[in-house]
Amino acid sequence: MTVITTRLTVRPDGSISAAAALPAGEHAATITVAEPPQLRPGKPFTMENFPIHDGLWDDSVSLRREDMYGDDAR
Repeated sequence: MTVITTRLTVRPDGSISAAAALPAGEHAATITVAEPPQLRPGKPFTMENFPIHDGLWDDSVSLRREDMYGDDAR
């Protein structure tokens, strides 16, 4: 058995055209149609949609590597 992954076009009349690296002639084939991924509804992706912190950090917040990752600094 040969596995071929390719793109194909389905025309309005239902005919299919595709390119495959097979010898000319009649072949048996199984076609699996993968549904496109569904996008989650929400805000469009823009930089303005990212959360921001507008103000001073509290003194209890430390962004030092050693404080975030411990003594291993990893």
